[in-house]
Amino acid sequence: MDIDLLAKMVKEVVMDHDTVTLPGVGCFVTEMVPAVFADRGYTIMPPYRRLYFSPKQGDDTLLIDFYAKANGISKADAGRILTDFLTEMKEVLKVRKTIVFPGLGRLRATRENHFFFVADEDLDIYPAGFGLQPISLKTHEETKEEVAEAVASLAEILEPEPVVIPGPDPAVIPGPDRESPVEEMADQVGHDEAPEPEPEPEPTPEPEPAVIPGPDRESPVEEMADQVGHDEVPKPKKRWWRVVWITMLVIVGIALIAVIALAVVGRVAPEWLDGWLYSQSELDILYNK
Repeated sequence: MDIDLLAKMVKEVVMDHDTVTLPGVGCFVTEMVPAVFADRGYTIMPPYRRLYFSPKQGDDTLLIDFYAKANGISKADAGRILTDFLTEMKEVLKVRKTIVFPGLGRLRATRENHFFFVADEDLDIYPAGFGLQPISLKTHEETKEEVAEAVASLAEILEPEPVVIPGPDPAVIPGPDRESPVEEMADQVGHDEAPEPEPEPEPTPEPEPAVIPGPDRESPVEEMADQVGHDEVPKPKKRWWRVVWITMLVIVGIALIAVIALAVVGRVAPEWLDGWLYSQSELDILYNK
């Protein structure tokens, strides 16, 4: 038995089963990968089956049964042959770190001797997906000439044409044999189409003299007061916050005076102050009588 035969057996069994156990090594496992978008969403990749290696030991005997049936031997003999070969392959893998399975991929080992599998890029173990091809969503591929034309048109849009501001016409100085511009315009327009003279401005009305109230005439303020009414004359607002502020200052001053007076009495006549603050029994306790 050699590695080529083992790879062919694994591929044959994997076509119809999701798990193939290698006795004493691990097992090959397959899983379905759904269709996905690629090429920035412009291509749909078809579904396929992925093959990877698991170090966990399976409980199936598919590989042993396949080898026994293909060679016409008993399952016990097939199991013994496969086990011996896989044990030797495992030791070789720990030393070389890579074993190639033709048609499948490469079984590799890390420095810590953890096994993992790298499948070939063209591996096909999904018979139901035969004929499936990637679908491109690009309807038209632009050529270099089309791209250049699009860039040129975009540049024309981004660069606006310069705006020409018309300036005043140069003044024409009439000569001795040349009419003035006003006369030329009158000749072109005609006598009946000559511009009408501008209307004269209306006289500005003179301001009325101020009325000075006499002895028998009320002043304008009194007349306004009579019109509005005595109850509608605005009254000055009282500054109530000044009253509140003065009241608070008086209260604080009285409190400070009381505290100072209490401190002075405590210094001069402490017994008299204690008589006001404590009862006779409390005084006896205070003075240890």
